Amino acid sequence: MKNLLLIFFCLTVSELFSQTQVDTSYTVWSTYNKEVKKFPFIKIVQKPENKEITRLKEVVYRSINSRELHLDAYFKKQSALQPAVILIHGGGWSSGNKSQMQYIAQEIASKGYACFSVEYRLTAEAKYPASIKDVKEAIKYIKTNALTFNVDPAKVAVLGCSSGGQMAALIGTTNGNSAFEEKNTSKQNANVQAIIDMDGILAFHHPESQEGKAAALWLNGTYEENPQVWDQASALNQTDEHTPPILFINSSLPRFHAGQNDMIERLNKYAIYNEVKALPNSPHSFWFFEPWFDEIVQNSTQFLDKIFKQK
Repeated sequence: MKNLLLIFFCLTVSELFSQTQVDTSYTVWSTYNKEVKKFPFIKIVQKPENKEITRLKEVVYRSINSRELHLDAYFKKQSALQPAVILIHGGGWSSGNKSQMQYIAQEIASKGYACFSVEYRLTAEAKYPASIKDVKEAIKYIKTNALTFNVDPAKVAVLGCSSGGQMAALIGTTNGNSAFEEKNTSKQNANVQAIIDMDGILAFHHPESQEGKAAALWLNGTYEENPQVWDQASALNQTDEHTPPILFINSSLPRFHAGQNDMIERLNKYAIYNEVKALPNSPHSFWFFEPWFDEIVQNSTQFLDKIFKQK
Protein backbone atom coordinates (compact mmCIF):
# COMPACT_ATOMS: atom_id res chain seq x y z
CA MET A 1 0.00 0.00 0.00
CA LYS A 2 2.81 2.40 0.92
CA ASN A 3 4.52 1.64 -2.39
CA LEU A 4 1.32 2.43 -4.29
CA LEU A 5 0.92 5.72 -2.43
CA LEU A 6 4.54 6.60 -3.17
CA ILE A 7 4.08 5.86 -6.87
CA PHE A 8 0.90 7.93 -6.96
CA PHE A 9 2.65 10.83 -5.21
CA CYS A 10 5.59 10.72 -7.63
CA LEU A 11 3.30 10.65 -10.66
CA THR A 12 1.26 13.56 -9.30
CA VAL A 13 4.36 15.65 -8.62
CA SER A 14 5.72 14.78 -12.05
CA GLU A 15 2.45 15.83 -13.70
CA LEU A 16 2.34 19.12 -11.80
CA PHE A 17 5.97 19.82 -12.65
CA SER A 18 5.39 19.18 -16.34
CA GLN A 19 2.41 21.53 -16.30
CA THR A 20 4.28 24.33 -14.57
CA GLN A 21 7.50 23.98 -16.57
CA VAL A 22 7.58 27.17 -18.62
CA ASP A 23 10.04 28.50 -21.17
CA THR A 24 10.69 32.07 -20.04
CA SER A 25 13.29 32.93 -22.67
CA TYR A 26 11.02 35.36 -24.56
CA THR A 27 10.34 38.38 -22.37
CA VAL A 28 10.10 42.11 -22.93
CA TRP A 29 13.40 42.65 -21.11
CA SER A 30 15.32 39.91 -22.88
CA THR A 31 14.09 41.31 -26.20
CA TYR A 32 15.03 44.85 -25.18
CA ASN A 33 18.55 43.79 -24.14
CA LYS A 34 18.98 42.12 -27.51
CA GLU A 35 17.55 44.91 -29.68
CA VAL A 36 18.88 48.00 -27.90
CA LYS A 37 22.37 47.26 -29.19
CA LYS A 38 21.19 47.87 -32.75
CA PHE A 39 18.37 50.31 -31.91
CA PRO A 40 19.71 52.45 -29.03
CA PHE A 41 16.75 54.84 -29.26
CA ILE A 42 14.06 52.30 -28.31
CA LYS A 43 12.05 52.50 -25.10
CA ILE A 44 9.90 49.80 -23.55
CA VAL A 45 6.22 50.67 -23.79
CA GLN A 46 4.56 51.70 -20.55
CA LYS A 47 1.01 53.01 -20.48
CA PRO A 48 -0.97 54.30 -17.48
CA GLU A 49 -4.02 52.28 -16.54
CA ASN A 50 -7.10 53.51 -18.37
CA LYS A 51 -9.90 53.80 -15.81
CA GLU A 52 -12.56 53.56 -18.52
CA ILE A 53 -11.51 50.00 -19.30
CA THR A 54 -12.89 47.07 -17.32
CA ARG A 55 -10.36 44.29 -16.76
CA LEU A 56 -11.26 40.70 -16.02
CA LYS A 57 -8.09 38.73 -15.39
CA GLU A 58 -7.46 34.98 -15.39
CA VAL A 59 -10.88 34.00 -16.74
CA VAL A 60 -10.93 30.24 -17.31
CA TYR A 61 -12.12 29.56 -20.84
CA ARG A 62 -11.13 25.91 -21.10
CA SER A 63 -10.20 22.97 -18.88
CA ILE A 64 -8.27 20.01 -20.26
CA ASN A 65 -8.11 17.25 -17.63
CA SER A 66 -6.73 19.23 -14.67
CA ARG A 67 -5.21 21.96 -16.85
CA GLU A 68 -7.01 25.32 -16.98
CA LEU A 69 -6.45 27.85 -19.75
CA HIS A 70 -7.10 31.53 -19.09
CA LEU A 71 -7.77 34.79 -20.87
CA ASP A 72 -7.65 38.43 -19.81
CA ALA A 73 -10.51 40.65 -20.99
CA TYR A 74 -10.36 44.42 -21.58
CA PHE A 75 -13.55 46.26 -22.54
CA LYS A 76 -15.75 49.25 -21.91
CA LYS A 77 -18.97 48.69 -20.02
CA GLN A 78 -21.60 50.22 -22.26
CA SER A 79 -24.98 49.40 -23.72
CA ALA A 80 -23.75 49.05 -27.29
CA LEU A 81 -22.06 45.79 -28.23
CA GLN A 82 -18.47 46.03 -29.46
CA PRO A 83 -16.44 44.02 -31.96
CA ALA A 84 -14.04 41.60 -30.29
CA VAL A 85 -10.29 41.38 -30.86
CA ILE A 86 -8.49 38.17 -29.87
CA LEU A 87 -4.81 38.79 -29.09
CA ILE A 88 -2.15 36.08 -29.45
CA HIS A 89 1.32 36.59 -27.99
CA GLY A 90 4.57 35.58 -29.67
CA GLY A 91 7.53 33.56 -28.48
CA GLY A 92 8.32 31.02 -31.18
CA TRP A 93 5.33 28.83 -30.16
CA SER A 94 7.35 27.79 -27.08
CA SER A 95 7.62 30.88 -24.87
CA GLY A 96 5.91 34.19 -24.05
CA ASN A 97 2.65 34.76 -22.19
CA LYS A 98 -0.63 36.63 -22.49
CA SER A 99 0.44 39.50 -20.21
CA GLN A 100 2.78 40.67 -22.99
CA MET A 101 -0.31 41.85 -24.90
CA GLN A 102 -1.77 43.96 -22.08
CA TYR A 103 -0.89 47.39 -23.45
CA ILE A 104 -2.07 46.60 -26.97
CA ALA A 105 -5.28 45.21 -25.47
CA GLN A 106 -5.90 48.28 -23.33
CA GLU A 107 -5.20 50.79 -26.08
CA ILE A 108 -7.35 49.04 -28.70
CA ALA A 109 -10.09 48.58 -26.08
CA SER A 110 -10.06 52.34 -25.49
CA LYS A 111 -11.04 52.76 -29.16
CA GLY A 112 -14.26 50.79 -28.75
CA TYR A 113 -13.24 47.14 -29.03
CA ALA A 114 -13.46 44.31 -26.51
CA CYS A 115 -9.99 42.77 -26.35
CA PHE A 116 -8.97 39.34 -25.08
CA SER A 117 -5.39 38.24 -24.47
CA VAL A 118 -5.39 34.45 -24.61
CA GLU A 119 -3.24 31.83 -22.91
CA TYR A 120 -2.57 28.75 -25.04
CA ARG A 121 -0.52 25.59 -24.64
CA LEU A 122 3.09 26.03 -25.68
CA THR A 123 5.31 23.54 -27.51
CA ALA A 124 6.69 21.80 -24.40
CA GLU A 125 3.16 21.04 -23.26
CA ALA A 126 1.41 20.24 -26.52
CA LYS A 127 2.43 20.15 -30.18
CA TYR A 128 0.61 21.68 -33.14
CA PRO A 129 -2.33 22.01 -33.65
CA ALA A 130 -3.19 22.14 -29.92
CA SER A 131 -2.54 25.88 -29.57
CA ILE A 132 -4.65 26.65 -32.65
CA LYS A 133 -7.52 24.66 -31.18
CA ASP A 134 -7.04 26.42 -27.83
CA VAL A 135 -7.47 29.87 -29.34
CA LYS A 136 -10.46 28.72 -31.37
CA GLU A 137 -12.01 27.44 -28.14
CA ALA A 138 -11.37 30.85 -26.58
CA ILE A 139 -13.24 32.46 -29.48
CA LYS A 140 -16.19 30.12 -28.93
CA TYR A 141 -16.16 30.91 -25.21
CA ILE A 142 -16.18 34.66 -25.86
CA LYS A 143 -19.07 34.33 -28.30
CA THR A 144 -21.01 32.15 -25.85
CA ASN A 145 -20.51 34.78 -23.14
CA ALA A 146 -20.80 37.76 -25.45
CA LEU A 147 -23.15 39.76 -23.22
CA THR A 148 -20.76 39.48 -20.28
CA PHE A 149 -18.06 41.18 -22.33
CA ASN A 150 -20.28 43.58 -24.35
CA VAL A 151 -19.28 41.70 -27.52
CA ASP A 152 -21.01 41.49 -30.86
CA PRO A 153 -20.37 37.80 -31.70
CA ALA A 154 -20.74 38.49 -35.43
CA LYS A 155 -17.74 40.84 -35.36
CA VAL A 156 -14.53 39.14 -34.26
CA ALA A 157 -10.94 39.85 -35.28
CA VAL A 158 -7.78 37.95 -34.42
CA LEU A 159 -4.48 39.78 -33.87
CA GLY A 160 -1.13 38.10 -33.32
CA CYS A 161 2.54 39.01 -33.00
CA SER A 162 5.42 36.94 -34.43
CA SER A 163 4.48 33.26 -33.95
CA GLY A 164 1.17 34.64 -32.68
CA GLY A 165 0.82 36.41 -36.03
CA GLN A 166 1.38 33.11 -37.82
CA MET A 167 -1.31 31.58 -35.59
CA ALA A 168 -3.70 34.48 -36.20
CA ALA A 169 -3.35 34.10 -39.96
CA LEU A 170 -3.89 30.34 -39.76
CA ILE A 171 -6.91 30.73 -37.48
CA GLY A 172 -8.46 33.25 -39.84
CA THR A 173 -7.81 31.22 -42.99
CA THR A 174 -9.31 28.06 -41.45
CA ASN A 175 -12.76 29.40 -40.61
CA GLY A 176 -15.11 26.41 -40.48
CA ASN A 177 -12.33 23.86 -40.96
CA SER A 178 -13.12 21.00 -38.56
CA ALA A 179 -9.50 19.76 -38.63
CA PHE A 180 -8.55 22.79 -36.52
CA GLU A 181 -11.38 22.66 -33.99
CA GLU A 182 -12.38 20.43 -31.11
CA LYS A 183 -15.53 18.45 -31.76
CA ASN A 184 -18.88 19.25 -30.15
CA THR A 185 -17.52 21.73 -27.61
CA SER A 186 -19.93 24.59 -28.25
CA LYS A 187 -22.93 25.66 -30.27
CA GLN A 188 -20.86 28.67 -31.33
CA ASN A 189 -18.36 28.64 -34.19
CA ALA A 190 -14.80 29.97 -34.06
CA ASN A 191 -15.04 32.04 -37.23
CA VAL A 192 -13.40 35.45 -37.38
CA GLN A 193 -14.09 38.33 -39.73
CA ALA A 194 -10.68 40.05 -39.77
CA ILE A 195 -6.98 39.24 -39.25
CA ILE A 196 -4.07 41.40 -38.08
CA ASP A 197 -0.69 39.73 -38.54
CA MET A 198 2.31 41.50 -36.99
CA ASP A 199 5.49 39.92 -38.36
CA GLY A 200 4.13 36.39 -38.51
CA ILE A 201 5.17 34.11 -41.36
CA LEU A 202 2.59 32.79 -43.82
CA ALA A 203 4.51 29.75 -45.07
CA PHE A 204 6.88 27.41 -43.27
CA HIS A 205 8.46 25.67 -46.27
CA HIS A 206 9.01 28.50 -48.74
CA PRO A 207 11.97 30.13 -50.53
CA GLU A 208 11.65 33.12 -48.17
CA SER A 209 11.29 31.09 -44.98
CA GLN A 210 14.13 30.54 -42.52
CA GLU A 211 12.16 28.50 -39.99
CA GLY A 212 14.09 25.68 -38.39
CA LYS A 213 14.34 24.24 -34.90
CA ALA A 214 11.50 26.17 -33.22
CA ALA A 215 9.09 25.30 -36.03
CA ALA A 216 10.24 21.67 -36.08
CA LEU A 217 9.62 21.36 -32.34
CA TRP A 218 6.12 22.81 -32.64
CA LEU A 219 5.24 20.90 -35.81
CA ASN A 220 6.56 17.63 -34.35
CA GLY A 221 9.35 17.08 -36.86
CA THR A 222 11.35 18.70 -39.63
CA TYR A 223 9.87 19.33 -43.06
CA GLU A 224 11.56 16.17 -44.35
CA GLU A 225 9.99 14.18 -41.49
CA ASN A 226 6.55 15.82 -41.55
CA PRO A 227 5.96 17.73 -44.81
CA GLN A 228 2.17 17.41 -44.73
CA VAL A 229 1.96 19.15 -41.35
CA TRP A 230 4.34 21.95 -42.38
CA ASP A 231 2.16 22.60 -45.41
CA GLN A 232 -1.08 22.39 -43.45
CA ALA A 233 0.15 24.87 -40.81
CA SER A 234 0.96 27.48 -43.47
CA ALA A 235 -1.78 30.10 -43.82
CA LEU A 236 -0.75 30.66 -47.43
CA ASN A 237 -1.91 27.15 -48.28
CA GLN A 238 -5.25 27.69 -46.50
CA THR A 239 -6.03 30.99 -48.22
CA ASP A 240 -9.13 30.90 -50.42
CA GLU A 241 -12.20 32.95 -51.33
CA HIS A 242 -13.49 32.65 -47.74
CA THR A 243 -10.44 34.24 -46.11
CA PRO A 244 -11.36 37.42 -44.19
CA PRO A 245 -9.70 40.83 -44.74
CA ILE A 246 -6.17 41.02 -43.38
CA LEU A 247 -3.71 43.68 -42.23
CA PHE A 248 0.01 42.90 -42.28
CA ILE A 249 2.27 45.05 -40.07
CA ASN A 250 5.89 44.38 -40.99
CA SER A 251 9.25 44.96 -39.36
CA SER A 252 12.26 45.64 -41.56
CA LEU A 253 13.28 41.96 -41.39
CA PRO A 254 12.04 40.11 -44.52
CA ARG A 255 12.32 36.61 -43.00
CA PHE A 256 9.21 37.27 -40.89
CA HIS A 257 7.09 37.94 -43.97
CA ALA A 258 7.71 34.61 -45.69
CA GLY A 259 4.90 33.85 -48.10
CA GLN A 260 3.26 37.26 -47.71
CA ASN A 261 3.59 38.39 -51.33
CA ASP A 262 2.17 35.10 -52.56
CA MET A 263 -0.71 35.39 -50.11
CA ILE A 264 -1.48 38.95 -51.19
CA GLU A 265 -1.54 37.81 -54.81
CA ARG A 266 -4.08 35.15 -53.85
CA LEU A 267 -6.15 37.59 -51.77
CA ASN A 268 -6.25 40.03 -54.68
CA LYS A 269 -7.37 37.24 -56.97
CA TYR A 270 -10.41 36.75 -54.73
CA ALA A 271 -10.89 40.53 -54.24
CA ILE A 272 -10.28 40.21 -50.48
CA TYR A 273 -9.33 43.46 -48.82
CA ASN A 274 -5.76 43.60 -47.50
CA GLU A 275 -3.26 46.18 -46.30
CA VAL A 276 0.47 46.21 -45.61
CA LYS A 277 1.99 48.66 -43.13
CA ALA A 278 5.79 48.58 -43.16
CA LEU A 279 7.85 50.00 -40.29
CA PRO A 280 11.24 51.11 -41.67
CA ASN A 281 14.33 50.50 -39.54
CA SER A 282 12.41 48.45 -37.01
CA PRO A 283 13.26 45.23 -35.14
CA HIS A 284 11.20 42.13 -34.77
CA SER A 285 9.02 42.45 -31.63
CA PHE A 286 8.50 46.15 -32.39
CA TRP A 287 5.16 45.95 -30.52
CA PHE A 288 7.08 46.07 -27.21
CA PHE A 289 8.73 49.38 -28.00
CA GLU A 290 8.43 53.05 -28.71
CA PRO A 291 8.58 54.70 -31.22
CA TRP A 292 6.37 52.12 -33.01
CA PHE A 293 3.71 51.22 -30.47
CA ASP A 294 1.31 54.13 -30.99
CA GLU A 295 1.62 53.74 -34.75
CA ILE A 296 0.68 50.06 -34.73
CA VAL A 297 -2.30 50.73 -32.46
CA GLN A 298 -3.44 53.41 -34.89
CA ASN A 299 -2.87 51.13 -37.89
CA SER A 300 -4.80 48.33 -36.21
CA THR A 301 -7.78 50.41 -35.12
CA GLN A 302 -8.06 52.17 -38.48
CA PHE A 303 -8.16 48.77 -40.19
CA LEU A 304 -10.68 47.42 -37.68
CA ASP A 305 -12.85 50.52 -38.06
CA LYS A 306 -12.84 50.02 -41.82
CA ILE A 307 -13.98 46.39 -41.47
CA PHE A 308 -16.43 46.69 -38.59
CA LYS A 309 -17.61 50.29 -38.21
CA GLN A 310 -17.70 51.95 -41.62
CA LYS A 311 -20.80 51.45 -43.69
